[in-house]
Amino acid sequence: MTRSALVTGASKGIGLGIATRLASQGYGLTITARDAERLAVVAEELTRAGSPDVVVSAGDMADENFAAALVATHGERFGSMRALVLNAGVGTSGRVADYPMRRFDKTVAVNLRTPFALLQASLPLLRTAADADLAGGAKVIALASMAGVYAESGLAVYGATKAALISMVEALNAEESGNGVSATAIAPGYVDTDMSAWTHDRITPETMIKVDDIVELVDGLLKLSSRAVVPKVVMTRAGTNGYSA
Repeated sequence: MTRSALVTGASKGIGLGIATRLASQGYGLTITARDAERLAVVAEELTRAGSPDVVVSAGDMADENFAAALVATHGERFGSMRALVLNAGVGTSGRVADYPMRRFDKTVAVNLRTPFALLQASLPLLRTAADADLAGGAKVIALASMAGVYAESGLAVYGATKAALISMVEALNAEESGNGVSATAIAPGYVDTDMSAWTHDRITPETMIKVDDIVELVDGLLKLSSRAVVPKVVMTRAGTNGYSA
């Protein structure tokens, strides 16, 4: 059985970094993002990096029907799922007093509702992979945020969705880790990606966490045995007090 992973938000940044590392280790991959043309280019890159099979599925994470179709596509090709990487997300700042409800709904859909739907749909495939590898099990990696651990002004909605994602991971471990399926929420401060560009006037890219730091962490988590469960990892930026992104 080929080890396989599904990676959301895989066209750039953290998702691309993780997908590239998995490709180099021979994982079959299903990758998704909104830009179909960009995904096609990434698929070629991942094949050259070592993946034996790359499935491309472009779509909108705010679409409530997308999750089921995406997981079905992965299942048809691979039959199991060794790793689910919930990386895609949106983040816009705004104060509680005047945050637009339309933006609220989209943030909740992309950052929480669809990840939950993906996790729910993926569980049979994750269990199959865990049964086939009792020592290693199957893993879920969810990219949360420091803002989901410590509240930050202007990030109420974003932080709330990430806090809920962390809670979802912990509940999954309580329910499934005994069956070999475990999850980790990674909660970093600002990472040097396009998503953090809006804060460059305050926090320069040179002081942000590197994408490679996240990739190394994910690589290590995926290599843990099924006996070890790491519910949450908080990663802070050097030179900060550790309580803000």
